[in-house]
Amino acid sequence: MTVAPPADSTEHTGGRPVAPSGWLGWVTSTDHKRIGLLTAGTSLVMFLLMGVLALLMRSQLAQPDLHVVNPDTFSQLFTIHGSGMIYMVFSPFALGMGIYLVPLQIGAPGIAAPRLTLLGYWLYVLGALLMLSGFATPNGAHASGWFSYPPLADKAHSPGIGSDLWIAGVLLATTGVIIMGWTVLWTVLRRRSRGMTMLRLPVFCWSMIASCLMVIGAFPALLAALGLLAVGRADASVFASNTWNIGYQHLFWFYGHPVVYVMFFPYLAAVAEVLAVFSGRRFFGYKGTALSLLVFAALSMSVWGHHMFTTGQAANDYYSLTSIALLVPAGVEYFGMVGTILGGRIRFRTPMLFALAFIPQFLIGGVTGIMVGTPVIDYHVTDSYFVVAHLHYVLFAGSAFGLFAAVYYWFPKVTGAMLDERLGRLHFWLLVIGTNLTFLPMFGLGYLGMPRRVATYATFDGFAWLNLLASIGAGFLAVGISVFVVNVLWTLRTVALGRAENAGDNPWRAHTLEWATSSPPPRLNFAADRPLPPVTSFAPLLDLRERQADRAVTAPGQEEASGS
Repeated sequence: MTVAPPADSTEHTGGRPVAPSGWLGWVTSTDHKRIGLLTAGTSLVMFLLMGVLALLMRSQLAQPDLHVVNPDTFSQLFTIHGSGMIYMVFSPFALGMGIYLVPLQIGAPGIAAPRLTLLGYWLYVLGALLMLSGFATPNGAHASGWFSYPPLADKAHSPGIGSDLWIAGVLLATTGVIIMGWTVLWTVLRRRSRGMTMLRLPVFCWSMIASCLMVIGAFPALLAALGLLAVGRADASVFASNTWNIGYQHLFWFYGHPVVYVMFFPYLAAVAEVLAVFSGRRFFGYKGTALSLLVFAALSMSVWGHHMFTTGQAANDYYSLTSIALLVPAGVEYFGMVGTILGGRIRFRTPMLFALAFIPQFLIGGVTGIMVGTPVIDYHVTDSYFVVAHLHYVLFAGSAFGLFAAVYYWFPKVTGAMLDERLGRLHFWLLVIGTNLTFLPMFGLGYLGMPRRVATYATFDGFAWLNLLASIGAGFLAVGISVFVVNVLWTLRTVALGRAENAGDNPWRAHTLEWATSSPPPRLNFAADRPLPPVTSFAPLLDLRERQADRAVTAPGQEEASGS
């Protein structure tokens, strides 16, 4: 029987105090894996909460003239739902994956500036709590949309402390994400193991480089916009001039377009890793994809004005041209994904199912993005449900499917156990049905003229049957997410009780370095008695297996020659 040393013990630790155990050890840990799991776990909890708000909205819109919630509450719901998904779910989860995986994938013992990374996490948590606390105020939560244009969001039109809490919460959470972006970028650039050159980085690491560059380059613009909004709420004369109203929009969308790519680059790269592993091949077009991610990131900060075509304050020709130019790097990435699976020995496990569904669904979001980046179409569909459908095909039909592919793929790395395959497949099919049944009708609603951000509509508008389909689809999504939650909680319970079947260190026969260590990894990632394999490409474990296979083939011939 062994007894753990007390918390103040320094024995066997080189004179350093032992880190606290239990929940205190988790919330104060400087282990990048724990910080990454805290960030991703908090994001998933926020994902569930934002999903509940979405179900309330779809219940209200299922039929004409319903009164499930009043119009003011509906405005609060869509504001916090949109803000939560963008500021508190997809961006932080992407950074959480980077915090956990990047040091492992580059062979580093930890993340750069771990205490700073932990500070970023707690700023994010505090920001989320502040934003949600608006519901407890007398006037309710903020209700001016996730973009909160002035003068709608000033003190006169959005009174109450809920709006002030929203500003403070988004500002703190965004500051935390910026800090985490800095430490992940610092890690991948400066802490790579021997042999891990830049052109041997996994595709996921390249996605994190591109994402972190956008976080550092574009996210401060949101802080400036929020500062301007806070000043305008204190002094109403600030937004009396249209200069500052339009200036706010320029600042906001300089953040608002790159954040979309922060919310899909890491998930696209997770899909790329899954496609390669479950096709039994290297990722096709590796160098082109790495370059396209950087080009995509640069272009992302040149297209923000296409969100402002209808203001008359944006150069239509320039922003339309740069928006269409995004097709080039996007095409390179799609070419790489399709080229990877063609001719591969495909294994249809749950991560692969989500990765394969990501490709056509995200394509719908990308193509409709080019449509709304074209002024003549944007004038017709702006502020309609067409834009809602486009955004959700990017962030749910696309990024969320990449997120679930990542969770099912890396879950055995994190816990040492596999999620249940049957529940995973049920979750997948419910999400495929629910996603397309919910969001595809919204394109039709938008083209027929239904405006977004309305709490109800009349019977004679002709929107009823499409809205009913969308609300039924939301029910499928709710059941699918419930299956996922049950799968995760049940598996974690079996792990905690010691009843889970050991999945092995590399159950998928994966290609990258995180699978070269134990599952879950030790405190410093790689044990001294288990040295890293030589890094000879962006798929070092695949290289190792190929070398072993070559030796196995040549060995019998050598023995026969020596015997003769």
